[in-house]
Amino acid sequence: MKVLTYPLGELQANCYFLVQDKDCVIIDPGDSADFILEEVSRNNLQVKAIIATHGHFDHVMAIGELKMSLNVPVYISSKDRFLLDRVEETAKYFLGHMPVVIPISDTVNIPEILRIKSLELKIIHSPGHTPGSVCIYDKEEGILFTGDTIFKDGIGRYDFSYSNKKELLDSISRLIEVFPEETLVYPGHGDPTTLGDERRSLAQLL
Repeated sequence: MKVLTYPLGELQANCYFLVQDKDCVIIDPGDSADFILEEVSRNNLQVKAIIATHGHFDHVMAIGELKMSLNVPVYISSKDRFLLDRVEETAKYFLGHMPVVIPISDTVNIPEILRIKSLELKIIHSPGHTPGSVCIYDKEEGILFTGDTIFKDGIGRYDFSYSNKKELLDSISRLIEVFPEETLVYPGHGDPTTLGDERRSLAQLL
């Protein structure tokens, strides 16, 4: 499997393409739907699903437009549905202007195991940053997509009214305990890392 990474939008959130042969799953398409569609076409990919690690605008803002063009299922935890309903409002608050956002509808509550063609993805519920945050694990490849739960040398924010610091730290502790140190982490922002590196950098916090 190939992983293609595209930092998109003003907050440079990482959008990922998981590509197996020509089948593709898109994770966290936060902006630039036209660019994403161009990349799909340029690489001759067949998109099978869209997954959001959580509901923050910088990870989901392109979903509505992509859904119209691709007509594929959109998976996100139902616990973050409330964030999808106020994407424009929160984007305006953080960006200082009102973006054009096509409403995100017809989402599917993400299951614990997601099988898409030859891909089998384990979904780990990791609340704290948001109530419905998830991480996505591919055991065969040894890779973990962490959204805004774990970054290289950092963790997600927990100062929102719906965030919870204890839940976030518990979620991170479980990830570090359950998965191998060599697990390659693809975060929602910034560069890749490994769980082993983050175990060491977060030792005092956890």
